Formats: sequence, C-alpha cells, structure tokens
Amino acid sequence: MARISVASLLFLPETEEQRFLPEGPTSLGQGKFSWVAIQHGANASFGSLNIYDIASGENQSFELPGRPGFAKPTSRPGVFVVGCERQLGLFNTNDASWEVLTDEVDADVDGTIINDGTLYGDNIVFGTKDLEFATPKAGLYLFRMSDRKLLKLAGGQVCSNGKDVVDNGGELDLIDIDSPTKKVVRYGIDIEAGRLTSPTTIADLGDLEAVPDGMVLSPDEQSMIVSFYNPNPAQHGETRQYSLHDGSLEEVWQTPASPQNTCPLLLEMPGGGVKLIITTAVEHMPSERRQESKFAGGIFSSDTNFSTSPATPVLPLD
Repeated sequence: MARISVASLLFLPETEEQRFLPEGPTSLGQGKFSWVAIQHGANASFGSLNIYDIASGENQSFELPGRPGFAKPTSRPGVFVVGCERQLGLFNTNDASWEVLTDEVDADVDGTIINDGTLYGDNIVFGTKDLEFATPKAGLYLFRMSDRKLLKLAGGQVCSNGKDVVDNGGELDLIDIDSPTKKVVRYGIDIEAGRLTSPTTIADLGDLEAVPDGMVLSPDEQSMIVSFYNPNPAQHGETRQYSLHDGSLEEVWQTPASPQNTCPLLLEMPGGGVKLIITTAVEHMPSERRQESKFAGGIFSSDTNFSTSPATPVLPLD
C-alpha cells in the first residue's frame, strides 16, 4: 500500500495574480528555487519569473514579456532560458533584458503558447498547449543550442506537460505527459536527427479524476513524481510517485485546501535532507470554492525519504 504524507504550506504568494498559475519549480541550490507565474490572472497577457529562498522567506519577482511556460538556469549568473508565449529566449534578471533564440514555435497554428520544458546538455526539449485545452494542435519541440536549430518532434498534442530526458543504456529516452490523455509515455529520442520513436505507455492514469500535470524523476531515475491538477471540489490536492517500470503507485503527498497541484521539485536543504516542493494554482476556480481552498495558489513542502536530489541541468551558454 502506498504511503501517504501531508505537505505543509511553505509560501503563499502575496498577490492573487501570482497565485493564479504557479508552475515549474527548479532548484537553484540548497534551499533555493525558481518558479514561474504563468499568467497574472485570467485576462493577463504576461507572467513572471520568481526566485524563492526558504531560509529568508524572500520571493523575488521579475515581470516577463509575456506568459512563460518554463524557466531554467543557464551558465550565466542571473540568466534563465525561458519559453514565453511562442518565443524561446534568454531573460537576464540583472537588467530585465530579453534575447530571442527562436520565434518560430507553432508557426503553423493559432491559439497555442509554450508550456513545460526540460534541459539535456545544451538541448532544450519543450512543448506547447492549446489555450482552450481542447484541440490536438500543440507541438513537442527540440531546440539545439549547438546550431541554434528548432526541430518539431511531434504534433497533435493538447497540453504538453511534465517531461524529462534520461540515458537508457547509451540511448536517450523522453518521458512525457500530454495531460488530457492522462498517460505518461516513453519515447526514444535521437537529438542529432531530431526524431522520436513511437511512444510506449508507462502509466495509464485514466481512472483518476484529476489530470497529470508536471513531473520530476527520482534521483535514481527508477520512479516519477507527478502532480495532479484537480478542477473539481476536493479537500486536498495530490502529487503521486509511480514506478517507471510497471506504473505502480508508491507514494502520495497531499496538499490541504489546495486541490490543483501543478508541478513537483525535489530540493536539497542546507541542513541536510530533501524536500518535495509542490506548486498549486487558483486558475479557473469558482469563487464559491475559494473558501474551502484557501491555500490554492500556494507552494507546499514535505519531507521525503530521498538522501539526494536529481542533478539540476544548467544550459551552457559560454
């Protein structure tokens, strides 16, 4: 039987706008992480990159030139690679400058923006989402820094979410979630050729009411931790750990009074130990449910049994 843990509220963003859709927590060292507020409210055309320090409780926020899907650190201090609207670019927190790497994402369709992404070496793998969460027109992409080339790996997705690239005996696999399918799948990925193999299903989560969103792998890459976005009334949200071998459920973390979990992060702490960080969202929550979901949009943390966290990829720029 899977172990159940209850996470604690770590940080509730000061404004309602920042609580709308927090996602993508990424380690910046022990006890420190970045996260993105994808959209500052239902009608907003921009979001922000945020940096939170657990020791001080301080959150720095940087407005971005659009709605970000993800932000990852680079080898330049203060510079992040960000998927923002339909552009992939470099955002410098020191001077708020924005350098476009490519603006050709989803050039053949309308009504999509960049969503989740991951790094592998000097490569960026990311997907887009249909803003209406209805039509399979979103794409899955590879951007190679080596030749600054954007390659479309797949189309026909609706909301491309949690993903990671792993070395499987000398060959690379992409673990990927297209949320509405409620499946976690594995592709073989050839970065040089810019191609994927046909997907195989790792876990079919169709029996759950909630939708799989962001994902992180365990340090030994034998399990995956997936956050579930539950748009229905619920006393708590869930982030779940599954085996990558047989899809069996291994552990559940609950987030009290916040049912819309978006993304997980395993974060090493200065005093030792590894915390699970979970972002949650207010997005589309009816006002009558806000009273029972008073921590919606908050960021949670919980103890784990892990002794180390996964290495945090950093995009090399120099």
